[in-house]
Amino acid sequence: MYSIIRHALFSLEAENAHQLSIQALKLLGKLPISLGNLTDNPVEVMGLCFKNPIGLAAGADKNGEAIDGFAKLGFGFIEVGTVTPVAQAGNPRPRQFRLPEVQGIINRNGFNNLGVDNLINNVKNAQYKGILGINIGKNATTSIENSIEDYLTCLRKVYPYASYVAVNISSPNTQNLRMLQYGEALDELLRTLKAEQTSLSQKFGYYRPLVLKIAPDLTQSEIVEIADSLIRHQIDGVIAGNTTLSRQSVVGLPNAQQQGGLSGEPLNSLSTQLILQLAQELQGRVPIIGSGGIHSAASGQEKIDVGASLLQVYSAMIYQGPKLIKTLVNQIKISQ
Repeated sequence: MYSIIRHALFSLEAENAHQLSIQALKLLGKLPISLGNLTDNPVEVMGLCFKNPIGLAAGADKNGEAIDGFAKLGFGFIEVGTVTPVAQAGNPRPRQFRLPEVQGIINRNGFNNLGVDNLINNVKNAQYKGILGINIGKNATTSIENSIEDYLTCLRKVYPYASYVAVNISSPNTQNLRMLQYGEALDELLRTLKAEQTSLSQKFGYYRPLVLKIAPDLTQSEIVEIADSLIRHQIDGVIAGNTTLSRQSVVGLPNAQQQGGLSGEPLNSLSTQLILQLAQELQGRVPIIGSGGIHSAASGQEKIDVGASLLQVYSAMIYQGPKLIKTLVNQIKISQ
């Protein structure tokens, strides 16, 4: 059935197909049906109990419009966003490009979203009671020097509604954003956000884990430094990783020359290597959420085996449909 749906969707421009899919999932969320029949595979990470280790990656539902629909696909957790303090249009269209020969996607969206207040309203209206991550970023018009204020604004607003908060400093589509991954800029960001997390946990009487999302395009020495910062600032988790600027695995393919971040199957080995290197540095002190290129049970299991505690998917689901979620949930083995 999904092959027929995909054929229709792929006849549309990529972003139009995505918007149509969100509307369909919003409708699914309102219907008294489930695409379940999944094996229970619970896992506890960051003090949270996930019904299974397979999550929806950020970027699929930037505004939290279709949370209930995505939940019915069988995800163990859902991450919405990236959201910014105020609405922004993102980069000019077209900005999403398919590479069907390798089940890949290139995007240069640029954090297009309707703003944090809109997302919170959608979260409040959702019926979903599972683990919900909210991914936060900075507005394109905010300078890197002032970016911490954007993250603080979002953290304060989403804290009461998130199961965990993911801090996105690794999108390649917001100018200079990845500079926040390095040195004193990273330390200042994590130090400030950790202090605010402590203050908010005292204010509300509950603790919401703080997770950092990093890029796969890091050197070994940069990974070592990031791991050290995560441990020193007691960050609760790390998402490894975001999309890549590398085109090594797609040279010569149609659309491969497009600017933006590459996701999907071509990212798989790069993200697995990032997880392996991070795990060697972190030694279990900070849990890793593996994201990037998962397209089969084998590719997901490999990420678990090298050190990931949870997994996130998005691009492969566009090519394979909801059956991928069922396959991953039923076949991925977690050792605790």
